[in-house]
Amino acid sequence: MAQIQRDVWSADAVRADFVVVGAGVAGLVAALRAAEAGLRVVILNKGPTWRPDRAEQSTSTYYAQGGIAVVQPGNHEDSVDRHLADTLGAGAGLTDPATTRPILADGWRAVSGLIGWGAEFDRGADGGLLRTREGGHTVRRIIHAGGDATGAQMQRSLGRRLTEASRRLPIRCLDDSIATAILRADGRTAGVAFRTRGRDRVVYAPTVLLATGGSGHLYAATTNPAGTTADGIALALRAGAVVADLEFIQFHPTMLFVDGARGRRTLISEAVRGEGGRLVDADGRSVTDGVHPMGDLAPRDVVANAVEARLAATGEKCVYLDIRSIPDFATRFPTVTAGVTAAGLDLEDGLIPVVPGAHYLCGGVVTDVDGRTAVPGLLAAGEVARTGLHGGNRLASNSLLEGLVMGSRAAAVAVDRRDKPVVEVAPSVFGKAPAMAREDLQDNMSRSVALRREAVGLADVADRLRGAPTRPMETVADVEDAALTLAARVVVAAAQARTESRGCHARTDFPDTDRVAQSRRFGWLDGATVECDGPEAIADLAALVH
Repeated sequence: MAQIQRDVWSADAVRADFVVVGAGVAGLVAALRAAEAGLRVVILNKGPTWRPDRAEQSTSTYYAQGGIAVVQPGNHEDSVDRHLADTLGAGAGLTDPATTRPILADGWRAVSGLIGWGAEFDRGADGGLLRTREGGHTVRRIIHAGGDATGAQMQRSLGRRLTEASRRLPIRCLDDSIATAILRADGRTAGVAFRTRGRDRVVYAPTVLLATGGSGHLYAATTNPAGTTADGIALALRAGAVVADLEFIQFHPTMLFVDGARGRRTLISEAVRGEGGRLVDADGRSVTDGVHPMGDLAPRDVVANAVEARLAATGEKCVYLDIRSIPDFATRFPTVTAGVTAAGLDLEDGLIPVVPGAHYLCGGVVTDVDGRTAVPGLLAAGEVARTGLHGGNRLASNSLLEGLVMGSRAAAVAVDRRDKPVVEVAPSVFGKAPAMAREDLQDNMSRSVALRREAVGLADVADRLRGAPTRPMETVADVEDAALTLAARVVVAAAQARTESRGCHARTDFPDTDRVAQSRRFGWLDGATVECDGPEAIADLAALVH
């Protein structure tokens, strides 16, 4: 990068104290908290201007159904220690208790802040918060809103808060803006290059937060909205940050089955099973009997693999979620009901056809408990980040909790860095990049890098990804395809390196689980994946990438 020529670039440059890339729960909480502390904040939102009536929303937050797993003070049936034990139990040996406990312990404060901003959760006749139970939880600790519309309620509340804050605080949301590169100078973050309405621009700031969500569209079918294309993973890798546990991609056990459909499909909330729904095959036999002591409420990886095994044994295309025991289903689960109806199905027989579907990343950009990455000034929070909370398998409804808590923590870091100097550098043009055709990539990943993996299939996909053609980065879809291609290469490399089965990662050629659990960290240097086996290697990589 060359020193910027102010007379050339000033018309396309924005200056701020804090840039947030992404407008889901983690990003908006961070932006609002930082603005309330007096920082000049710019949000880069890849999607259109927020409107609650849009048929398709751009953030995964909006589509989160089940709720927020949180321990409410005074609940004598629960505790942070019990929540921690459940999280560790689901995480397949890779959850880090040292970072997980503070995140869980901070949960009620974060939820209280959201309620203070106007979020409304379902309450009983006594005014207390209603709680449900989901897979992997030993007690009912998940609070919810609108039955199964918790994420939508949160997105609406945060959207209203942003609109109100923009009238009185130095906070600005740039919609239809996709980040193309993290700017660095003198070894630290200097801002973000982005593209909006066909124009390349830059925003300078000492601190940047990646809150871009996940990578569900690595696969042909997913519960994620269209914008979840691994943007933050690619941005972080190109900037010199490292990722960990990318091989652990959680497939939700109950995605609505529609034969031949691609793209986003309706999620059937885990709370349906928490309220009595049962997974059965075409003959009405339980899918999880004898598989796990918790049955249909076992951790997600266990249930998803039980479904996959039953489908392999029967040759059927789907199993069924039997909801006949749940009274007033449409009232308790309006979002699920609407999704099923929109797909042209009905609930008359009380059986919803489901299959496992690509859901959430368990790994991501490696951060500390406050969101810092290996690159000074570059933070990550929410699904794009790997804090150590999720390990090899996410515990249900810990995701929204993490977004709330880590968004606030990232804002505190940005406040501390507000006076760091920024060298305004002109970004290199993001002109061309390797990018596989999206449907080809998705079909390859769905065939060989989904729930069941083995060496030959992984090697085949790795070869195809390495051979991806270089194409001009002219459209948003081009930038997204390049991000998907880069992320897929690292996911496959991580899956090849893990010669065991653990959590969301199942190798048919290595079905056993190693005695010692170990996370693997990868970076990106000179067009190739690099495994980083310790803090020194991570620091060296960050210093080498310019």
